[in-house]
Amino acid sequence: MTFKENTEFDIIGLGEVMMRLSPPDKEKISQSEIFEKNAAGSELNVVSGAAMLGVRSALVTRLPSNKLGHFMRNKIRYGNVSDDYIVYDDSPKKRLGIYYYESGAYPRKSSVIYDRAESSVCSLSIDEIPSDIYDKAKIFHISSITLAISKTLRETALEMIKRFKAAGAMISFDVNYRAALWSEDEAREVIEKVFPYVDLLFVSEETSRRMLRRTGTLEEIMQGYAERYGCRLVATTQRHAVTPNRHNFTSKIYCDGAFYEEEPYNGIEVIDRIGSGDAYLAGVMYGLITHGDVRRALEIGNALSAVKCTVSGDMSASSIDEIESVIKSHKSTGVQDEMVR
Repeated sequence: MTFKENTEFDIIGLGEVMMRLSPPDKEKISQSEIFEKNAAGSELNVVSGAAMLGVRSALVTRLPSNKLGHFMRNKIRYGNVSDDYIVYDDSPKKRLGIYYYESGAYPRKSSVIYDRAESSVCSLSIDEIPSDIYDKAKIFHISSITLAISKTLRETALEMIKRFKAAGAMISFDVNYRAALWSEDEAREVIEKVFPYVDLLFVSEETSRRMLRRTGTLEEIMQGYAERYGCRLVATTQRHAVTPNRHNFTSKIYCDGAFYEEEPYNGIEVIDRIGSGDAYLAGVMYGLITHGDVRRALEIGNALSAVKCTVSGDMSASSIDEIESVIKSHKSTGVQDEMVR
């Protein structure tokens, strides 16, 4: 797979950056008096995860011009992501979206409470984005969450997709449907209009069957996206939660008429699974950009997702050396060292 050459960035994403507040350990929100704060956001997780592995990334977003916005800017920089395209909101109504995350322990499930209505990014307009950005990326990445949180942001996102596509960038789209943000009917209507622009499609089997109303085998569904819309790559993650704290994970990719998969990572010790799907996307895109090989991209994506589950917070923080070590161990059938030395 080949990409546009000589670009300033490998990946540019568009999306909301939020503050995540979580009780320590596995305390309940209703009982805890202390909350840990972290940066969060689907597209941020993706571009940061890929940047930590070694590609050049940037994020387009809108933050409140206050100390909360400055905290998020610093977290974006910490994630090796360029802040060149952050727009700052000085209006009286400026605000940062927040979500509260409560980590579950069997049989109590994890839960999320959102407080993001009318956050600063919701009013981001196309006129606030520099016109020279569209020639600067190999991949433009976006998720359906960005299309859902406001009509203004949706219009901006759709126009950016068209402009990046016209400039020769590949479009990466994550159909991470969130029922709390919009109905299945509204989501399906909007998302179906995006598909013809998409080169790299990431969609779960559940979302395909339920919200998008696809039928047939998983392989037929994946192949159908490529044949109907011209998607160059279609990826589906496959996660089995044995308990809230013990998962099995793998994925399947369809590209150029062939399917790719590998043995699952079984018994992953889950510290925090939030952001692990985004880590998968980051690993796949990194693998495609640096190796141009689908199987290597799948291996890196699976490993990065599995490792993300073992650390707290939304953002991945793994180097490519760590991930290559995990892949090597995953493939090994012999005796393995307990510790990396």
